Amino acid sequence: MQLGQPTQGVHPGESGQSLLEYLLRDHAVVPDQLGIFLDQTWRMHPGVCEFISQMVYEGNLKSHPGTAHRIIKNPGQAGHLGDRQAGILFSPVEHAGNTQASDEEVERIVELTRELLKCQHTGEDQEPLGHLQIQDILYVAPYNMQVRKLRDRLPEGARVGSVDKFQGQEAPVVIISMCCSAGEYGSRGLEFVLNKNRLNVAVSRAKSLAIIVGDPAIAHTSVNSPREIECVNLFCRLLDESC
Repeated sequence: MQLGQPTQGVHPGESGQSLLEYLLRDHAVVPDQLGIFLDQTWRMHPGVCEFISQMVYEGNLKSHPGTAHRIIKNPGQAGHLGDRQAGILFSPVEHAGNTQASDEEVERIVELTRELLKCQHTGEDQEPLGHLQIQDILYVAPYNMQVRKLRDRLPEGARVGSVDKFQGQEAPVVIISMCCSAGEYGSRGLEFVLNKNRLNVAVSRAKSLAIIVGDPAIAHTSVNSPREIECVNLFCRLLDESC
């Protein structure tokens, strides 16, 4: 359930699928008769892994015990971070009329960054790793317009890009900007913004804390297809995980 190979051609029938897509069909994990599913992650804190496991891997993915010690310590336990040390945090920013970029979300992300750079973090052996550095945070956005806005506002050295850029990478903290306002999903639509595979890759880069910055009204989007129902349900689960 990672990102597929980009293709530009049109292929008849199932010929455009990758080998893995063809073999798995509708299975989220590899069936026993086809191979072995590696069911343990050494990256994600259990608070991050539980969401990914339930929404993407049919509840089969577990965290290595040591990952539970990877936490973020906010000295003031205030601001947008509050006392959240790990897991998933939804940071709500209401806005309207945005499709591929949101200045409101950029401003919130700048504020979150200031808070995070005052935090300390620990490793899997509970060893103190010092203050978070700007390189310890991944900033992910679905559209290049938002990526450029974030680069303009964040400190030098910030790791900012699309999901495609960061597949295979990791960081203690990941901040995901949803960009679009409720009902304003651009030409690619809701199924791109809330694509399960893309959100899986984005959230699962986090070793300790995944922060989603977005318009909470997306949860009340009117849907027109079963696929869109799945997308909004995924967003609602993100909100629930943050509670």
